[in-house]
Amino acid sequence: MSLSISDRRLLRLFVACTLGNWDEAARVRRDAGPGEPDRRWREALLQVHLFAGIPRQVEAAQVLVLAGGLGEPDPGEIEGSPGAESLARGAALFERIYAGDAVPVRERLARGHPEFERWVLEHAYGRVLARPGLAADRRELLAVVALAALGQERQLASHARGALRCGATAEEIDQALDAVEDLVEAERPGRIAGARRMLARLP
Repeated sequence: MSLSISDRRLLRLFVACTLGNWDEAARVRRDAGPGEPDRRWREALLQVHLFAGIPRQVEAAQVLVLAGGLGEPDPGEIEGSPGAESLARGAALFERIYAGDAVPVRERLARGHPEFERWVLEHAYGRVLARPGLAADRRELLAVVALAALGQERQLASHARGALRCGATAEEIDQALDAVEDLVEAERPGRIAGARRMLARLP
């Protein structure tokens, strides 16, 4: 299966926001296709802080507002306070992405700090990545390109496997890297080539 033009645009937007390339983020927004921006764009913006931090997400939101905005959220996009439901939803997605590695990964997170494991499950997975409005395979492709751009190879490997487990194809992962290669290489030379070498070694 091939990535659509709108998928490629979303990947470029996400990497531009992750890297803080505000000219590119604004350009992608101005070049939005028919029916865009839509909820998928708003969901991608909400995901930025997981890879680039809150300050960069705040700046991305401002840049995109000035470039034309992302449209008004539907009432169903606004969720209430986090709680047990977010934790359960996050744990389920975490299991789907990490499969047999889920328990050791959770143990490593908890060794860093007991609260860290809960934050990752409840917030990153439950409140952000498991939200409706953007399919899990597309969220994982966003993770793949962001982690490739950031040079985070261990996490890249995990999320590339996660993308496949959530329904993306190996061809789509390759196309996702193609979609952002020029943008990443201009700022972080060698990152995409390094990501491809690492992914080629995965079982």
